[in-house]
Amino acid sequence: MMNLFRINQIKASLSYGGIMLERFFFTKQGDFHPQESDPITLLSGPPSSGKTSLLFQFAVNSASQCSNVNSKVVFICSRRRLETKPPYLAQGIDPGCDIFKRIKMKYINDDDDEGIKKYFAAFHLKDTFPVAVVVDDFGDFFYESCQERYGNPRGRDLAMVRTLALCHNAIIFANKTGPCRLLLSDTHNGDSPRSLFIYKRWIRTIFTVKGDDSGSFCLKYNKYSEIGSSKGTKTAKYSVAFQYLLLEGITEVDDEE
Repeated sequence: MMNLFRINQIKASLSYGGIMLERFFFTKQGDFHPQESDPITLLSGPPSSGKTSLLFQFAVNSASQCSNVNSKVVFICSRRRLETKPPYLAQGIDPGCDIFKRIKMKYINDDDDEGIKKYFAAFHLKDTFPVAVVVDDFGDFFYESCQERYGNPRGRDLAMVRTLALCHNAIIFANKTGPCRLLLSDTHNGDSPRSLFIYKRWIRTIFTVKGDDSGSFCLKYNKYSEIGSSKGTKTAKYSVAFQYLLLEGITEVDDEE
């Protein structure tokens, strides 16, 4: 029989999943306290499913809902990919509002995983830490050049492991002085992230996107830990249309799979 401690762990996990789910959309919320939950999160979904829009809305919410007006959010991405497919804002957000001044864009060249490693390797040297760091298309920065660099056919996996270790250590260090979240995104074509076995080593909170027959998408929270993945949680249904990120609704689901 499952003991009370493990039951409470699952309940807390489900509650946190519901809170985090709303962080990807424009909703009325109070101040959010990242230190109360897992500081590192992964968002994974198929191509052209609005992941960048979800990440950017997360950045907007993180900047606007923090009580410290001097807090910044760092958004790391490829300039080429961002300009090719820019994020859509949710309805009700003024593109000219001051909150966007608190989001610092950091551009890294395509397949430049070294750029990400250097950023997090020097993270502890910062005078102040951002309230959140968002990395769009994290997995796409690791290409075949990793094989040549490491002299190993699994060079890409090795590069990802070492970079994720740096990311993890940097965020844990930052959280000793104040809340700091890290949100990564990746692309998958199946039912789960292509490098799930690697991500699970460093990340326990994973959100996955899946399309439906109506042309909308479902964002689901998954919790990975020693007690297994969560069952019975919230799912957000959304669409990306008319140059807007549209939240269609958030519902409770009972996943028995």
